[in-house]
Amino acid sequence: MTQGIGKLLVANRGEIAVRIIRAAKALGIPTVAACSEADVDSQAARMADEVHILGPARADKSYLNVEALLGALKATGANAVHPGYGFLSENAEFAEAVLAAGAIFVGPCPETIRRMGDKAEARRTAQAAGVPVVPGSADELFDVESAVEAAKSVGFPLLIKASAGGGGRGIRLAENQQQLREEFPRSQREALAAFGNGAVYLERFIGKARHIEVQVLGDGKQAVHLFERECSLQRRRQKIFEEAPSPVLDAQQREALSASAVRLTEALGYKGAGTLEYLYDDATGEFFFIEMNTRIQVEHPVSELITGIDLVQAMLRIAGGEPLGLRQSDIEINGAALQMRLNAEDPARDFFPSPGLVQALNWPQGEGVRVDSHLYEGYRVPPYYDSLLAKLIVHGRDRTEALARARLAVEQTTLSGMASTLSLHGELLEQPWLHTADFHTGTLETWLAERRSGGAA
Repeated sequence: MTQGIGKLLVANRGEIAVRIIRAAKALGIPTVAACSEADVDSQAARMADEVHILGPARADKSYLNVEALLGALKATGANAVHPGYGFLSENAEFAEAVLAAGAIFVGPCPETIRRMGDKAEARRTAQAAGVPVVPGSADELFDVESAVEAAKSVGFPLLIKASAGGGGRGIRLAENQQQLREEFPRSQREALAAFGNGAVYLERFIGKARHIEVQVLGDGKQAVHLFERECSLQRRRQKIFEEAPSPVLDAQQREALSASAVRLTEALGYKGAGTLEYLYDDATGEFFFIEMNTRIQVEHPVSELITGIDLVQAMLRIAGGEPLGLRQSDIEINGAALQMRLNAEDPARDFFPSPGLVQALNWPQGEGVRVDSHLYEGYRVPPYYDSLLAKLIVHGRDRTEALARARLAVEQTTLSGMASTLSLHGELLEQPWLHTADFHTGTLETWLAERRSGGAA
């Protein structure tokens, strides 16, 4: 048991709740599944030592209900909260409330969450730490004329981005001043609706960019990186297929990228697991910091498989007061890992949500195969939350072996009772451009469009 955590409240659901409970059990920490009425029969509720019902199915009545979560802390005697990802995981006010209740928040301090959650402030912090950022506006923007003036130094094409944004919301492309004038108020409205904050900033648009991110761990004093992940295959800015390490970086680029991530992490006095996201320009080999996620990421397993480090256990140890206990020289890349997200969505119907009853379920097995999921036969996937059902993760001695194992894993998986993206991954793994790593952030959407029109292989 970690020295500071006596009982852990898991303030999340689905596969990440299961993942956290397993990590806590490995450390001898009792767990409480804080769940909605819709999740009382979930895998997480079955695995936890205790279950506390937060409220009705709606997220604002349960997983986003701060008072209900604080009530769960008090009622169960838990002295720590792991927020997982999504919901309140990057909500500084929630972290403050947990600390004010005398409990441990498994993550960075509220001020760090707030600082990195403000994208304009995150840019300034990165620049102060000597980390390159995409050319953009220096400050938050609130009116069109200020944006037009700022665009003179940023240049076109550019992106209008919500300052408090995330998940691809509030982002608009402007290729000229007229489009900037048209799209600016739309971005503001989206930002206000999604985040309660209409502030935006401008950022130069890099046409053929890769999305590469660096996993870090810090204990508030020192930090290490667990190398990078390639996350360029996205649909509507939501990741579908991830891998580690990136197949395009050479040793020198990898070292420069990783070192910049550690610089920023240590400059923040960061505590816990975090991810620094970068755009990588294929044409020039340059990389630019875009944002930091102050939580565990959906794609963290690929970093675990290439380094042998359990990130969730590390988070719990650090939150419990233990030092990092890792030196950078201890961490090496071992092979390659790939992750395929299985969502309850129907690719044949433009990815329409498809929750339902799990009728038949069989996961792949064998060397180098891992499945993170909350499903079981007979479980009814509720329609109220994110559509992620499972993550198929494979590890190989190199990328070629990992791709072969990924194909086999998809073939061996049975999931019936609802439409899912399983078959889509089978098709994706047959694409020559995937095997040669000849892709960027726009490749998947182009392929999907060609696939719909019958032009894809």
